[in-house]
Amino acid sequence: MRILVTGGAGFIGANFVHWTRRHRPDVEITVLDALTYASDGTALDPVRGDITFEQGDIADAALVDRLVAASDLVVHFAAESHNDNSLVDPHPFLQTNVIGTYTILEAVRRHDVRLHHISTDEVYGDLELDDPARFTEDTPYNPSSPYSSTKAASDLLVRAWVRSFGVKATLTNCSNNYGPYQHVEKFIPRQITNGIDGVPAKLYGEGLNVRDWIHVDDHNSAVWAVIDKGRLGETYLIGADGEKSNKEVVTAILRALGQPEDAYEHVTDRPGHDMRYAIDSTKLRTELGWAPSYADFDEGLRATVQWYRENEAWWRPMKDATEARYAAASLPA
Repeated sequence: MRILVTGGAGFIGANFVHWTRRHRPDVEITVLDALTYASDGTALDPVRGDITFEQGDIADAALVDRLVAASDLVVHFAAESHNDNSLVDPHPFLQTNVIGTYTILEAVRRHDVRLHHISTDEVYGDLELDDPARFTEDTPYNPSSPYSSTKAASDLLVRAWVRSFGVKATLTNCSNNYGPYQHVEKFIPRQITNGIDGVPAKLYGEGLNVRDWIHVDDHNSAVWAVIDKGRLGETYLIGADGEKSNKEVVTAILRALGQPEDAYEHVTDRPGHDMRYAIDSTKLRTELGWAPSYADFDEGLRATVQWYRENEAWWRPMKDATEARYAAASLPA
């Protein structure tokens, strides 16, 4: 099988490439990535000799057409994905998440190539903290930020191309990922690297917002389960029953760092901050027989903290630039 992985130098995409090399050595991998600030080609260094890498934009129709024509499967991770940045400048999110996905859809349509589209649970909006419900594949879309709105738009484009043009596609919406190679602008690695630097952890508001966490390797094993056994045209939700409040996550990080659990400070909450996400992955588990390897969040988090301790050379160059960008945009420090 020849697969094209868009966004394969980003956090989840790079881990997908690593997972595939470990578990599916027969697969030929081409990565397409624009190498924007949030991706890093060095994340692929351990497998560089085993893959083909193309630097480019997923909205470049000629480039995408050439790569798709040489592929049996496209796994589409590429996206602008940081909520705070989308509030400062929505335009890159529209360009990449909407126009880029349209460009890929037209290419797979022309060449009759299978597509798997990666998305997020944020398209469903949020749930109340005391609501026992969780998101399912039938939950109506209700995005609340420029980021989640553009991801919702990309999902709907994929569904429309399936129905209108017979594109062979599957979709997954996943809960919040954590693990190696995640950019330090994101919540968990930012708190880990702050702790390593002796800087107090930051907690939006009172830290009551709840996210449903999954280790990136579990996300990627689920993606392969859908590629191998999922029904074309269907959406599957990926989650590991990892609901934690932001305060619980911060205190768990501080424990893993060997620091006092109250070594954090509150910062101003961001506008429109969703309260709670929660994934019901019953369809994925019952239809495809998938289960997470990291069912214990603390175990996965300890492994992640250890990775950041051991790989400072990877994240250190981006740390100062990230904190400077937060300061310039007047976002919580």
